Amino acid sequence: MKLAIGSMLSLPLAALAYCASLSHTKESLNPKTAVSSALEAEKVASMEWSGPYGGVPPFDKVKASSFKPALEAEMSQLLTAVEKIAASPAPVSFENTIAALELAKQPLDAVRAIYNVWVLTMSSDEFRAVQAEMEPKLAALSDQILQNPALFNRIETLHASTGKTLTSEQQRLVWDYYTDFVRAGATLSAEQKKRVADINQRLATLYTKFSNNLLHDEESYVLYLTRNQLGGLPSSFVGAAGEAARQRGHDDQYAVLNTRSSMDPFLTFSTERSLREKVWRTYYNRGDNGDVYDNNAIITEILKLRAERCQLQGYKTFADRALEKQVARTPQAAMDLMMKLWPAAVARVKEEAADMQAIADKEKAGIKIAPWDYRYYAEKVRQAKYDLDSNEIKPYLQLEKLREGMMWAAGKLYGFDFKQVFNVPVYHPDVRVWEVTRAGKHVGVWYFDPYARPGKRSGAWMSAYRRQHRLGREVTTIVSNNSNFVKGAPGEPVLISWDDAETLFHEFGHAIHGLSSNVTYPSLSGTLVARDYVEFPSQINEHWLSTPEVLNRFALHYQTGKPIPKELVRKIKNADRFNQGFKTTEFLASALVDMKLHTIANPGDLDSHAFERQTLAGLGMPEELPMRHRPPQFSHIFSSEGYAAGYYSYLWADSLTADAWEAFLEGKGAYDTAVAKRFYDNVLSVGNTIDPAEGYRRFRGRDVDTNALMRDRGFPVR
Repeated sequence: MKLAIGSMLSLPLAALAYCASLSHTKESLNPKTAVSSALEAEKVASMEWSGPYGGVPPFDKVKASSFKPALEAEMSQLLTAVEKIAASPAPVSFENTIAALELAKQPLDAVRAIYNVWVLTMSSDEFRAVQAEMEPKLAALSDQILQNPALFNRIETLHASTGKTLTSEQQRLVWDYYTDFVRAGATLSAEQKKRVADINQRLATLYTKFSNNLLHDEESYVLYLTRNQLGGLPSSFVGAAGEAARQRGHDDQYAVLNTRSSMDPFLTFSTERSLREKVWRTYYNRGDNGDVYDNNAIITEILKLRAERCQLQGYKTFADRALEKQVARTPQAAMDLMMKLWPAAVARVKEEAADMQAIADKEKAGIKIAPWDYRYYAEKVRQAKYDLDSNEIKPYLQLEKLREGMMWAAGKLYGFDFKQVFNVPVYHPDVRVWEVTRAGKHVGVWYFDPYARPGKRSGAWMSAYRRQHRLGREVTTIVSNNSNFVKGAPGEPVLISWDDAETLFHEFGHAIHGLSSNVTYPSLSGTLVARDYVEFPSQINEHWLSTPEVLNRFALHYQTGKPIPKELVRKIKNADRFNQGFKTTEFLASALVDMKLHTIANPGDLDSHAFERQTLAGLGMPEELPMRHRPPQFSHIFSSEGYAAGYYSYLWADSLTADAWEAFLEGKGAYDTAVAKRFYDNVLSVGNTIDPAEGYRRFRGRDVDTNALMRDRGFPVR
């Protein structure tokens, strides 16, 4: 599964409800507060957007000390505007209530966009102190707005009268606001509202602490190797590991970082079993080391508070609340889809493990396949069964060439054109920028931040710095893609694995979704769709990587410049379903644990270790592999609420993806312009202006066929 977390990817900003990007504090904001000192005024001014493309983030002027005064100033202005809207004596209308709220949020959104870049990519001790202070204050703002009875009365009045004079898009936005206010407790008593606010504020602190604990363990644990410990590792990995060690002051050594992009290839190729075990344990013990950075107690408290808050709001469990606005609608529907795949995935793991064990026995390794052996022996099975060596593929997968390839495919399918520009500031020298046009018209700006570094969260994601909309004026979007590839030695291309190449295309699919947006209101724009729908456009974009049109042009050998051989492409295609047991089971284990954690009505003092162990045993989890994200490092669900009770959404989106891809194959193939146009018109460009299920029906002509997912993974259709 490819991740798009922590990224402002799908924030329900329509109601400033608590969610992945909004955090929550006891401290109330005084709407009359002003930035008084000249120094503070200067810091606020440093956040002002200017320059080309309707203004761009002023990354060159921002410092950690800029955030507090800038955020507080815009928070105060927003609260003043909200109170003015709520107290207006004018009759309630869409323009003086919903549209006014949409406009009022934009200045704070602009500051928060920069703030979240620092959260995700530029964290430091100084910034983390600011973050710890500001997250609760942002929570207080959210609660003050959501719990404003006069404002809710106006929204409720509009909701009761929708359909009479409003457009369908306006009706959708009114429904979104009304639903979010009700879900947040707008109808509760004063005492209940206060308790909800207290819970939100405490959760804001816990989410920040969980996230920073995880970042500490990712940054602090590094395995340094000597030259005689490099057995089996490809030269590209050795070069990158040597550069990573040199950057950390360890000349003549090689660094295995505590991130997936470093761990995964090491476990795949290293012949040193004891070191594989050490790297595996270090990675899967992040946040679970019994020290001051341990996340287990935080998990327990988060679950208790979430359950209490949801019961106050009238929901049986957190999962019931979380899925209410999703395409799945209910926890049971999500569980049904997961359990449809689980038996087939586990059965496939048993087959894969048997194949691995046979090779280990033939080699007289004298071992039983353990989790730190799975990737290593899976690679041997791949070579034996399909005559396919990952090291044979990697020389053709240059990061920059693949970037060109995904841009080319987006142009071929949807008419986008990308031109690199140098007239905008960036927050780090690694970041580059492209202007995006379509049919000669400017539609947005794309930032690319591909490399790992201290202070940057692990994984890969898409962010939206600004949402497209037409409220008051034509506003184009600004989006970014962020990865954690290990930078090679100077002058050498960065070579990546096939899985990493799929991730690159996946995250770019989110960017395409944002760049395609064509809506009126910012809260319905781009990727601000249901969580279990937002991964659909990104996951289908992975399919274009393996098309001959991309591979022949952009999968070029880094030394000879020759395209990847057709015979090697054939081997890749034949092995397409290889290791599906591992991939599906490790994901499903995490998704099932997530859902089961959040369907507990009263978690009490839950022991996350015991729960993980008992749940996996009850599911029949194969002992040869772990869940993809163990609870102490499961940032999707514990560093925010973005994917809490929602990690299943990748699988839900996979069902849509498999069925939608068959639509292309039923037509003229991957670049069928008629199918691509239907996809653009009904999925990519509409944002959240229509119900996602309806948008999919308009694209496909019917509801999704979930058996397409079984066919895609080579599992028997039941």
